[in-house]
Amino acid sequence: MGNNLLKGKKGIIFGALDERSIAWKVALRAKDEGADFVLSNAPVAMRLGAINELAEKTKSEIIPADATSNKDLEELFDRSQEILGGTLDFVLHSIGMSPNVRKKKHYTGLNHDFYHKTLDVSAMSFHRVLQTAMEKDAINEWGSVLALTYIAAQRVFPDYNDMADAKSLLESIARSFGYHYGKKKKVRINTISQSPTPTTAGTGVKGFDNFIDFAESMSPLGNASADDCANYCISLFSDLTRMVTMQNLFHDGGFSYTGVSQEIVEGFNKQ
Repeated sequence: MGNNLLKGKKGIIFGALDERSIAWKVALRAKDEGADFVLSNAPVAMRLGAINELAEKTKSEIIPADATSNKDLEELFDRSQEILGGTLDFVLHSIGMSPNVRKKKHYTGLNHDFYHKTLDVSAMSFHRVLQTAMEKDAINEWGSVLALTYIAAQRVFPDYNDMADAKSLLESIARSFGYHYGKKKKVRINTISQSPTPTTAGTGVKGFDNFIDFAESMSPLGNASADDCANYCISLFSDLTRMVTMQNLFHDGGFSYTGVSQEIVEGFNKQ
């Protein structure tokens, strides 16, 4: 049972594909905390996922939308407000996709048409969402918008490929738009830099299991789970974090500030 942290709040949750998705976990927790929301994903993703099951569990409606389409987003925000009976309080952007990763293109030999698609889907879509929301005045004062990111935006993880560039752009958009939306409407915008998490998108990255094992060995608290990330998202949607904006918030068990762990050192000593 929740604590009504989001009682009366309304929102949009992008990107829930299946029960491994962080967005799926966020939706369940948001419902527990008293929120009402609509679910959205690209039509092709919806055909591959189990979003209807989530909609039934959370008593939510689904609105298909391509987050790279201004028209789709305009219709999504209009329809969401009709369904929910008013303007919104929170939005979760949990969207990421790289054709170069899917096609196993090395970072030094990218297909640049694919590269543009990666940036459009994984980062520019965040700007489109925010711009559409602002133009329609669709988010209430002190509303909260979150996007999910990864530390490859700051450090080199070779196999993360062009997704690292997309995450860097995503975080920049949160800072820049966070300033303007904060000044205009006191809407706060943040990114959460999550531990490597075995979602459908994450496991598509080459060597992802090694990422997870390495981060687990490096993090004093171990990797943060998808459920833990959902809890963090709920706190940032709530009124308890009203003055937090334009931040990239690491949610990784301490990985981001650990130079080296004893386990890693001992592993080298055994070689």
